[in-house]
Amino acid sequence: MKILVLGGGGREHALVWKLRQSPRVEKIWCAPGNGGIAAEAECVAVDAGDVTAIIALAEKIQPHLTIVGPERPLVNGLTDAFRQRNWAIVGPSEQAAQLEGSKIFSKKFLERHALPTAKMYGAYESPRDVYSVLSSVTWPAVIKADGLCAGKGVFLAPHLAAAKDFVERVMEKNELGPGGRRILLEETLEGEELSFILLTDGKRYAPLVPTRDHKRVFDGNQGPNTGGMGAYSTDELLPIDLAETIRSTIVEPCLDGLAAEGIAYQGFLYIGLMLTNHGPKVLEFNCRLGDPEAQAILARLDFDLAEILSDVAAGCFNPSKLRWKPGASACVVLTSGGYPGKFENSQPIEGLTAAEQITGVKVLHAGTKLSGESVVTNGGRVLGVTAAARSLEAALASAYEAVSRIHFAGMHYRKDIGAHQTGRKAAGD
Repeated sequence: MKILVLGGGGREHALVWKLRQSPRVEKIWCAPGNGGIAAEAECVAVDAGDVTAIIALAEKIQPHLTIVGPERPLVNGLTDAFRQRNWAIVGPSEQAAQLEGSKIFSKKFLERHALPTAKMYGAYESPRDVYSVLSSVTWPAVIKADGLCAGKGVFLAPHLAAAKDFVERVMEKNELGPGGRRILLEETLEGEELSFILLTDGKRYAPLVPTRDHKRVFDGNQGPNTGGMGAYSTDELLPIDLAETIRSTIVEPCLDGLAAEGIAYQGFLYIGLMLTNHGPKVLEFNCRLGDPEAQAILARLDFDLAEILSDVAAGCFNPSKLRWKPGASACVVLTSGGYPGKFENSQPIEGLTAAEQITGVKVLHAGTKLSGESVVTNGGRVLGVTAAARSLEAALASAYEAVSRIHFAGMHYRKDIGAHQTGRKAAGD
């Protein structure tokens, strides 16, 4: 089997890593890939979000299966174009991808189908309209840019002044680009977050192992949101009774709602949840594997990923084939200094080989590239140091030991990944 993976982040490196372990796979391409993926697949310098260019690439290399990593190709209609040509691909349609591509579309879908979610104050297309309602809002409140913003479009506003500042930067100064042209304003939910990700062929579905990510850039959930600073997976996150509640009140009503609206959904569906005192409520949808959740999930995988995803694309998915390693996993993301703001690229990275000498550790590349014989930084989120072990404590210990062996100028990471779950102190304290 020949497979094309689209994307160039840590999620895509994790996919390539596991696909290579399948005896069915003879060739993997990745577009555009990164400095780490280049050691495990043939990287092709094509923008994953450029539908025309990806179609041309697929016509040239003729993969048996294409797997979409990031959201932009989905929102741009790539899967529709592939299916029109009868090419096998994993990912939802352009229409279905609006669950992620538009926060307003997603919110209205949740309300139409009575899925539990935060109360919406309103959706707005001009800053003047937003300013006119802010005085009636209960603080803190959540402000969401409607479109795709690389994980940086959600702001928890503690008070009126902060809300006005965010709206001005997003809607008037255009700091988030087209994704910030419309704004969603809603109440704040309190509780613990949970990433609930499932895989479906449009008829059958199965949940993946549960994960929890860390979105804020600094320890203690301080600072601005990012694309994700780390994640961990342990079955303790999802007791049986909670899993049943999520299934009956959220997952199946969601899938039934999509079917009722004639929206075909195939691929990964990420449901971001807040576990409140009044039960789980939906925060957001993503139409693909999360990043860094994918790294933690795939580290626990104990089945042939190529076989399963091929079955999903063909509409013959058998959920009973999904098997998982017991224990836990953790991913600690290393970022360039200054991220999610301005940062410098092309910093040499040292210690990658030493880090992977630790049992159970895999260093998954994101913002990296090759410069001669060296690997250098090439983005905000640079590496995802991932470990699997018999317990979460052991997985975290291995991941942080590996982190201590890696260095590049300006390197930043959170020292408290998984600390709430284990009750441990931040690494290095």
